[in-house]
Amino acid sequence: MYNTTNTASMSIQVSDDDSDEHSGRIMRTRVRRKRKKFRSNTELTRRIVRQLAKWWPILVFLPALGLLLFEASRLGARPSHEPSHEFTRSTPGFSLVKNSNLNRLDHTYHTVAGVKERCLKLLPPEELDHLQLPVMNGPKGPIKDVVYISEDNNPYSGENSTMSEQEKGTGRFNLFTGYQTLQQRERSFKITDTPMVHCGFCSRDGGFTISDEDKTFMQTCKVVVSTCTFGGGDDLYQPIGMSNSSLQKVCYVAFWDEITLSTQEAQKKKVGDDHHIDKWRIVVVKNLPFSDQRLNGKIPKMLAHRLFPNARYSIWVDSKSQFRRDPLGVLEALLWRSKSVLAISQHGARSSVYDEAKAVVKKNKATPEEVEVQITQYRHDGLPEDKRFNGRKALAEASIIVREHTPMSNLLMCLWFNEVVRFTSRDQLSFPYVLWRLKLMDDINMFPVCTRKDLVNSMGHIRKAKPLVT
Repeated sequence: MYNTTNTASMSIQVSDDDSDEHSGRIMRTRVRRKRKKFRSNTELTRRIVRQLAKWWPILVFLPALGLLLFEASRLGARPSHEPSHEFTRSTPGFSLVKNSNLNRLDHTYHTVAGVKERCLKLLPPEELDHLQLPVMNGPKGPIKDVVYISEDNNPYSGENSTMSEQEKGTGRFNLFTGYQTLQQRERSFKITDTPMVHCGFCSRDGGFTISDEDKTFMQTCKVVVSTCTFGGGDDLYQPIGMSNSSLQKVCYVAFWDEITLSTQEAQKKKVGDDHHIDKWRIVVVKNLPFSDQRLNGKIPKMLAHRLFPNARYSIWVDSKSQFRRDPLGVLEALLWRSKSVLAISQHGARSSVYDEAKAVVKKNKATPEEVEVQITQYRHDGLPEDKRFNGRKALAEASIIVREHTPMSNLLMCLWFNEVVRFTSRDQLSFPYVLWRLKLMDDINMFPVCTRKDLVNSMGHIRKAKPLVT
């Protein structure tokens, strides 16, 4: 019995140490199990996915907000010469313009033989302030003087008197241009000591009337920067970047017609009592000779030597651009340094007259019929298909013309103007032809596109010019 009772009530003692050691072994074994690790990674991935699903709109929004703040801070840190708003009003002569190019003075660069260089290398400012015009040494080239045909000295008056009214009505010749025949055109390309050519202003009744007060002012100019807007097509952009010396020695003249004057006055841009708007002297022209405003614009563009009879140098700037360099520095860089008498901007897209003719028709800049007449005449005269003449690209963009008023350059501009009157107003087509005909003229600087971009801020045309009502 004792044994049975003791057996039934017998217990086995287990020490605390043994229990802990055993349970510890079990726990360590479970921690090392791969199954437990796999479950932990899976759970972490699930948690990450759940958090992304919950907060993804904020995660997308925060980078976008950061980018917006960065752009806003960058706009706020613009240099002072760049407009800080899309529409900017500057000095009194400036207009409200939707263009960020206004008033920029930064330089344009290009790479030459792996080296970054400025496209226009002007003298340092301290040297620009002391620039003087070179001493005159007499006529350059074989031409001593150019005689301009007028109603008082027309050697072809007998020929022209036999022209019928129908013949006079062809083309765009009128009292201002004189009625140049094809035979007279051919003679005008003959180089003599004193060639006699049509060059506008042939009759006192021909139009392009300028007041006596403006004429007196224009006769005082030795160096002139000029532009024009006829038909109210563009606003006036004040020149920038000039030295104190240039401000004293250079005339800035803008030719307007009465349409442009009224357009600008409607925008509260009035000409002062001194005939100026800031630096520009405003010359209002009456009785424009052509119904085509583009052709009227060729008069100040090409005939600066007729409008400024005492000027030695001129710089033409299209009305869609803001001139932004020192004029005397430009003369030194593009004419004096290279010993040139004329510098003109190259065409950026093409180099062939015949390719340009196709582009003019394609872009509706002129009718196919009038372009065909011009190109047919040039082919007949033997204008080559070559894309270069004398190793230079002869197709000019011609929005900037820098020149010395020598007899030879004056003759070139007269002949170029006559071609534009006879054929189309697209002067890019006729410049290479005239240059080719005047084979003795090789002191021309055809500067590249990047130089043109350094000279001006391109603004584009603001509005369509109003046609002249006759």
